[in-house]
Amino acid sequence: MKRKMICAFSALAGLLALAGTALAEEAAEAAGNPTGILGWLSNVANGFVDIVGNVNGAVNGVVWGVPALALLAFVGILMTVLTKVFQVTHFGHWIKKTIGAVFSDKNVTGHTKDKSISQFQSLCTALAATVGTGNIVGVSGAILAGGPGAVFWMWVMAFLGMMTNYSENVLGIYYRRKNSKGEWSGGAMYYLRDGLGAKKGCRVVGKVLAGLFAFFCLVASFGIGNMTQVNAISGNMQNVFGIPTWVTGAVVLILVGLVVVGGLKRIAAVTEKIVPFMVILYMVGTIAIFFLHIGQIGAVFSSIFRSAFGLQAAAGGVVGYGIKLAIEWGMKRGVFSNEAGLGSSVMVHSNSNVREPVKQGMWGIFEVFADTIVVCTLTAFAVLSSGLINLDTGKLVAEFSQLTKNDLVATVFEQKFGVIGSGFIAVSIALFAFSTVLGWSHYGTKACEYLLGEKRTIPYRVLFVLLVFGGAVMGDNLAWDLADTFNGLMMIPNLIGVIVLSGLVMKITKNYVNRTLRGSKEPPMYSAFPDVQAEQEKAGATEE
Repeated sequence: MKRKMICAFSALAGLLALAGTALAEEAAEAAGNPTGILGWLSNVANGFVDIVGNVNGAVNGVVWGVPALALLAFVGILMTVLTKVFQVTHFGHWIKKTIGAVFSDKNVTGHTKDKSISQFQSLCTALAATVGTGNIVGVSGAILAGGPGAVFWMWVMAFLGMMTNYSENVLGIYYRRKNSKGEWSGGAMYYLRDGLGAKKGCRVVGKVLAGLFAFFCLVASFGIGNMTQVNAISGNMQNVFGIPTWVTGAVVLILVGLVVVGGLKRIAAVTEKIVPFMVILYMVGTIAIFFLHIGQIGAVFSSIFRSAFGLQAAAGGVVGYGIKLAIEWGMKRGVFSNEAGLGSSVMVHSNSNVREPVKQGMWGIFEVFADTIVVCTLTAFAVLSSGLINLDTGKLVAEFSQLTKNDLVATVFEQKFGVIGSGFIAVSIALFAFSTVLGWSHYGTKACEYLLGEKRTIPYRVLFVLLVFGGAVMGDNLAWDLADTFNGLMMIPNLIGVIVLSGLVMKITKNYVNRTLRGSKEPPMYSAFPDVQAEQEKAGATEE
């Protein structure tokens, strides 16, 4: 075996030497010609991008294959069943305790003096990370790739994802601990290590999965949370206003740097103001389109359901393929939009000043509901009712066949409102994407803290800010493909943890329902750790 390894390494070294010699010869040949040097550098860069793209394509095919998508759906179904369809049976309760409490409970919106943030700030920061380009560009991409039926599967995944996100938040609060700065640290890595790892014979598995999740999250923060978002901003600013991508990249880099350097408190303070404004602004625009196209409601919803089950493709004999595309793209873009199953937003929800795990879990339900059921549906209706999509075939009409996911929604608005419409979408995308970058900077920081310690978070933030510029000038397809891949890689260890701890989520939920809705006097379940449990009980006992 040792001899075979030596031979293999020798062969590899030989290949690398040959490749290095060839590159050196090319570089020497180009040295006397400035244009030749630039051409050589361009070829090397293009070759590297091609390699990254090929490797990413192979990995993406695995993490977003049928088994992974089935796992995602299974967890949503499992948690929906175990919590007795909590998102439906307690609809009025979680609405009252989330968005309803914003207008009636000062404890929900009041700023904290310690290192935690308010429940409303945690929601806004989480929505900042989720309500992003996925709600505009992602929905357009899902429709173009999977047909109108992709929208139906986005709804399905959102319905199930409500309870997946709920479960993640419940576990995040239950297993969170404070770091040396007195700031809460929670997330999938903690309930994997301390929850799954506490199971008999699972200590090593829990630690390994926790480390993998944190690593994938760290890398994903540069993709889904940074480069794809800035790429969408720069692309739209160039298409609509003619602003060069490098200019947009430089401006966004400065703005992100000014906020991120202040840590979570500053991020929460900014998102608390940006998110409600941008969501309401975008909803006003899409609702205006809705009423202008209200006569298309029947045709649009008919197209969505027919395409979801392959009925549009029946005549062509490719029913299975049509359904596969609709499901695949609906699920992928649905998760890209609301992030339920990734375990990402748990890291900011865990920083909330809330004591009750279920209460923060209900904010997770509302987060998915607002993101996908409301915002994404409004985008989908605007696209499908515009006349740019043939509702019988699910394809772009010939006149607009050149449109891409980046300019489809802008074209819809431009048709109705002229240049103001396309400008409105460009500004909406900029706000959505900018807020997403801020939210994900915190996720990456927490992943870095878990893997490398608190002192390494400063270099991480510097790198994160610098890569903003790279995202602005990066190729569109590669940026989105990389984001898809790391979404999937984060998802798998997180979902394993949720499945293993699903019984605990059910127990905590039952405890909350019994105490708050049925008047039971049983002790509350605040934390897995006795010291934190005692601290939370002393701080205020049960929250109503």
